[in-house]
Amino acid sequence: MLTRRTALATGLALPFAARAQDAAKPLRVGVTSGVHAQALEKVRDMLQSSGFAMKITEFGDFIQPNAALAAGDLDANAYQHQPFLDQQIKDRGYKLATAGRTVMTAMAVFSRKTKTPENLPDGARVAIPNDPTNGGRALVLLAGAGLITLRDGGDFRSTVLDVTDNPKKLRFVELDAAQIARALDDVDAGAITGNYAVAAGMSPLRDSLIVERADSGLIRQYCCLVVVRQGDEAKPWAKALAAGYADPAFKEWVTATYKGAVIPGA
Repeated sequence: MLTRRTALATGLALPFAARAQDAAKPLRVGVTSGVHAQALEKVRDMLQSSGFAMKITEFGDFIQPNAALAAGDLDANAYQHQPFLDQQIKDRGYKLATAGRTVMTAMAVFSRKTKTPENLPDGARVAIPNDPTNGGRALVLLAGAGLITLRDGGDFRSTVLDVTDNPKKLRFVELDAAQIARALDDVDAGAITGNYAVAAGMSPLRDSLIVERADSGLIRQYCCLVVVRQGDEAKPWAKALAAGYADPAFKEWVTATYKGAVIPGA
């Protein structure tokens, strides 16, 4: 079996010839648990049939996969969108680059205490992710529903300090993104990224108070990526991994499995 850093020409319509580079180890790819792990497992199975070996490592937070990649403990990761990657590079000085797109997971606001955003009580506690980009993403989602107003219209860089109008006096509880689904009983509502929502048995399309529209420019901005160290993005194994996410069979699987809650990004 051809292993690590092996590009494939059979089974998938890859844009380059098969070529083995380093057969010592399988490709090491990091991913967050839930949707991104399930998607990567599907890609692994598709590539494996043509001799591409992969070792998947699952992480419980958004920070460690980039730290492990930058340290050389991984060859790639597949879980984050461009604004988050850009912020990590800015904050931590990582030398990382993108090799392709994976899937898009809509962020949605869920509640176990009310069925419409209008019925959130005054002073409601709303959990949002505590990382700089997804926190801003959640605030933009709330602003789009008319619950708050953000300075200059807001974007992924917005923080709670940018809330200029808050008629319901919502109280924001900033939590690790992976914890919000488990904390729903303790708050009035929570903004959850689709990968964690699906893993918790919730559909962003069916069960939420507010959800990002699949055809919006915003969700395109948050398409997740195959990320590698700088200089590796054009290597055959990186192209093979990215091409797995672009394969029509993978796209069909995503659509059939997630019913619109997760969208093929490549």
